[in-house]
Order: sequence, then structure tokens, then C-alpha cells
Amino acid sequence: MIDRLTRRAFAQAALAAALSPVGNARAQSYPIRPVRVILPFAAGGQADITARLVAERLGEKLGQRFVIENQPGPGGIVASRSVLSAPPDGYTLGLATNGTSISVAIYNALPFDPVKDFVTISTIGYFGLVFATNSEGPFPTLGDFINAARERPGQLNIGTIAVGSTQELGGELFKASAKLDVQIVPYRTTPDVIVGLIRNDVQLMVDFYAPMESALEQNRIRAVATSGATRTEYLSAVPVVSEAGVPGYEVTAWNGLFAPKGTSPAIVELLNRTVRDIVTLPEIKERFANLGIEAKASTPEEFKSRMQGDIGKWAAVIERAGIPKQ
Repeated sequence: MIDRLTRRAFAQAALAAALSPVGNARAQSYPIRPVRVILPFAAGGQADITARLVAERLGEKLGQRFVIENQPGPGGIVASRSVLSAPPDGYTLGLATNGTSISVAIYNALPFDPVKDFVTISTIGYFGLVFATNSEGPFPTLGDFINAARERPGQLNIGTIAVGSTQELGGELFKASAKLDVQIVPYRTTPDVIVGLIRNDVQLMVDFYAPMESALEQNRIRAVATSGATRTEYLSAVPVVSEAGVPGYEVTAWNGLFAPKGTSPAIVELLNRTVRDIVTLPEIKERFANLGIEAKASTPEEFKSRMQGDIGKWAAVIERAGIPKQ
């Protein structure tokens, strides 16, 4: 009887091993060749730098090169198409950003649905906007700008970059939340916005920290608020917008890795676990902080939920501001 039970148990174990998920085997041998990481931006920018830092550490920990490929284009469409047309084998990954959620809201018809077609892996960093005024101007605080805008409706301007950017929509959300009659003026580049602020063509600018850092350090412009839920480490003395008289205002952008639909859950779990280890490294946290970014991972489910939430958030801002869809 015991022998029969033993033989039966052995047979069941052998069958279970034979039928074990292919994904587990894939994860155990993954990666066996270089992995492409496709970015929707040109080289040298904030997203490019952070992605390269993470890709380098992924290569060190997993024993294969993670190679960055820059494929810039409107709405991240070119880069996303490249990722989603690749085999779902873990050897082609992409970088999704807050701009991915905006693209869904602002384009009439994207050739993909990031919620349905992306397999989210993990966020790698979160970062907010910085609100700044002319260092020699009459608005030493954001509250001063808000009061002046209410006293002089239609006379003050806010400078940002690019219609449909996180910066421009962050400005639109601020305008609506504070109930201000001001004009949002989009410029081509951040240096152009800074020049406009110094010349008093605009009285407030909204952008990310990294491209503003030099002008802030040279005291050409003055940070008066940041857009997150809490104060930042790199501008710890600067209040958040909600502290400056606009309760509930928050804009936090993000970057994260994704793969094509159908990628093995075991590979996704391996990549997620490795990214989690990487973003806790002191040197990574420091390098990110120097760019105004909080290095922070998430579960795949948290990342997907954040993307879904921001699609709805920015769709509402775009509709309220009357920004035409493209």
C-alpha cells in the first residue's frame, strides 16, 4: 500500500513538473541576450538620463546589457508602436511617462491603448513641477501672484512649454483651481520661458526642476511653489501649491517601464523585483534627487492604476481648458 502511494505521489510530482508554467522557465533563463529599452524622447533629457541609470543597473544585476534606444515623436506614438510590435518575450521594453496618460486624453485616436496593450512593470521615479517668478519682480510668493491676478483679471500671464505638455496642463489646472483670469502662454523651450519671465512677458512660469536649476541657482528666477502633495528634498524651504492658497492642487509626474501585452508574468515579476532593488540604492536616489526626481518603484498594479487615474484627470483638464484634441 505504501509503495503504491509512493509511486502515485512520485507520478503526480513528475506530472506537475512537466506541466509547470513555461513562464517560470523563461524567467529562470531570462535574459540570455541584450534587452532593448525604447524611450519616446531624445537623448540627454531628464527621462533619458534616469532611464539610462536604471538600465545600467538592470544590466549589472541580470547579467545582460539593457540598451537604450531613443525614438522621439509626438505623443510617444513612435516609441510605443515599436515596443508593442515586438514579440512579448521581455527583450523589448518601453518607458511610459505622465505624457502617456496625456496622449490618451488629447489625441482623438491613438493606435494603441496603454491600459489594455501595455503590461506595466514598475515606476522608477516621481517628480513635480516648480512654479517660479522673476527674482527682481513684485511676486516673492505664489500668494502674491494669486492676489495680484485677482485684483487685475486678464492682465497677468503664466509661461510654460508646449501645448499638451504636463507643464502646460499643470498651469491650466492651477488656473482653474485658483479661479484665476490669466493667460497660459506656451513657449518652445524652457530657456525661452525663462527669458519671457525675466522680460516680464509672463509673470509666473511652470516647469520641471532640472531645466530650471541653473537659472534658480543663479538667482535669475525664484521658486515660489512646488506641485506635489508634500515639499521636496531639493527645494525643502519652498511651499507646495496647496500651502500657498490653492487647496487640493497636486501634479506629480512619473516615469515607468512597460512591456508588450502577453509578456510572461514571471519575467514581469523578475523585472519589478530588480527595479525595486535598484531604486533603493543610495547612488541612484542621489542621482535622481539631483534631477528633482524621487526614485520610487511600484507594483505593476499600482502603476496601471496611476496611469488610469491620470488619463481621467488630464482629460478633464483638457476639456475644461478648451484645448482642441489632435
